[in-house]
Amino acid sequence: MTTYLIRRILLLVPTLLGITLLTFLLVREAPGNIALMKGAGGENGSRAMTAEQREAMIKLYGLDKDPFTAYAEWIGRLTRLDLGDSWVDHRSVVAKIGERIGLTASLAGSALLISYLVAIPLGVIAAIKRGQVTDRAISFTVFVLYSIPSFAAALLLILLVAGGDYLNLLPMYGTNSINASEMGRFEWLWDRIQHMILPVICLTYGSLSYISRYARVSMLEALAQDFIRTARAKGLPERLVILHHALRNALIPIITIFALELPVLISGAVIIEEIFSLPGMGQLMFASLEARDNPTIMGITVFVSILTLLGYLLADILYVVVDPRIRYE
Repeated sequence: MTTYLIRRILLLVPTLLGITLLTFLLVREAPGNIALMKGAGGENGSRAMTAEQREAMIKLYGLDKDPFTAYAEWIGRLTRLDLGDSWVDHRSVVAKIGERIGLTASLAGSALLISYLVAIPLGVIAAIKRGQVTDRAISFTVFVLYSIPSFAAALLLILLVAGGDYLNLLPMYGTNSINASEMGRFEWLWDRIQHMILPVICLTYGSLSYISRYARVSMLEALAQDFIRTARAKGLPERLVILHHALRNALIPIITIFALELPVLISGAVIIEEIFSLPGMGQLMFASLEARDNPTIMGITVFVSILTLLGYLLADILYVVVDPRIRYE
């Protein structure tokens, strides 16, 4: 197991290099650059700039170098854990991400936890009640949820329950109320929870939908195995057969999609944080793309890539926890 983990960790390095190289080239070769934007060379330019000043800015940001040379220099800084400074406000990229990571992590973590806690029981119930009204109702509901885009759900929830034309039960934007600094600890915490309810719902329902479908299919396959018939023939209680024997084997495919959830949730946070005005990494990524802030874009890419790769590694470890028969030798 130790040898396998070391080998997998070493394989993360070339994978990370490939991801960052493709992202760097895409961002670098995209039409327009920050020098043109700042120098009124495009529609978003804010002030006039002479050709000499623009050339000096291009040289300052290293935009005059070929992409592979610039990428090699960026990798050299990355090995020293230096993500550079933002081209927009000249602040450290690490500091900017550090300010935003907590909110996005809490959003994505809450959505991931709720998705699995709700989806797995739904999938198990649908499998046990296969073909019955309960199974059809669950299947219909999750298919409807999966077909609704997150941004449409966000706007609909704001309209219905956040001060639109109907109810005004929850806040529609921000992480806390304006007077949050005057609140006590528990009042502040409750205020934060209220502000996070709608964003978490919007990040959760899509994942919940297809995880529950995976759980149902996986559970049906497990229930059809010979060892389940043997367990029932031995007179074991149905509850023990379902939870201890069938569910444990059905969890293996569900764990596989665990690693895929992290990038999906973080990418979904880009839209959700923008709609609900949440100062997280998603909103920072959106603003950085709009401003052509390459160092910040690459910093967020590195962070998300590492999280995704570690998610795959964690999934491999969880295989052994769920099924002791699995060995990595």
